[in-house]
Amino acid sequence: MLEIIFLGTGGIMPNKERNVPSIALRYGGEVILWDAGEGTMRQLNIAKISPMKVEKIFITHFHGDHYLGLMSLLQTMTLWDRKKPLHIYGPKYTFKFVQSYLESGFFRPSFEIHVHELGEARLKFGEYEIWSFKVEHGIPALGYVFKERDRRGNFELRKIEELGLKPGPWMKELEIKGRVVVDGKEIQLEDVTGDRKKGVKVVYTGDTLPCERVRLFSENADLLIHEATYLSEEDRGESYHSTVSEACQTAKRAKVKLLALFHRAFRYTYDEYAEKAKELCSHNFIIPRDFDVLRLGDSYELSSLR
Repeated sequence: MLEIIFLGTGGIMPNKERNVPSIALRYGGEVILWDAGEGTMRQLNIAKISPMKVEKIFITHFHGDHYLGLMSLLQTMTLWDRKKPLHIYGPKYTFKFVQSYLESGFFRPSFEIHVHELGEARLKFGEYEIWSFKVEHGIPALGYVFKERDRRGNFELRKIEELGLKPGPWMKELEIKGRVVVDGKEIQLEDVTGDRKKGVKVVYTGDTLPCERVRLFSENADLLIHEATYLSEEDRGESYHSTVSEACQTAKRAKVKLLALFHRAFRYTYDEYAEKAKELCSHNFIIPRDFDVLRLGDSYELSSLR
């Protein structure tokens, strides 16, 4: 099961109620961060997530509310004598900005930091992949997709018996090889298992105007975390952000199962934003607060660490 922990859900600047963007994905004992706005170390501490478990950090773009928490993360990891390498991913200029960070102050990390600049990429990591795609924010900026590998169906006793077979050690060999010969019969894995199960797909836009690439990469996603900074185009003005209505339309067109409205501007209270969102969006949506946890598997479960 994939856990999404919303560490910071607000946009532009932190306030008493909510911090700036950071999302932790917990999967198979690993923690992945999407963005690390200022205060992310504090948010991890409150959520009882050790920074030592963070192996990969994906930055969407280099506006302060999305990356200024990196330094405290790196210094804490060093203070705790981290030795395991850390991988930082981001758009064009990621190497330049991270290098500048590391050269500021009397600080040197105790571990290797590997920096990766991405365009549109597909990165494979064991049981999951991370895809990056370009978005529209006026500067180099990316969105990300977490895609779990599809899983084979379970063995079905009915199918095994219909072939005149009994469960046995041959099943383990079949899992490894994909086909075996049993009692003179060639058996393929799909002959005795159910339908393949689609892996979980989660999309995070970062900051963006509505754009077609978001829809394309979000098709049939289990969850789309779409920035919806403003309630109206008038409030947005000339900024490169999306409104609630635009995020909702993208979710509908992409046929996503669940939409999370994210990066709410500090000018709106939660209640004000939520009430208006109900009027503007008919798609299945949530408005996560800091420290909400969304568990995704065959269905979803929303809870809070507060």
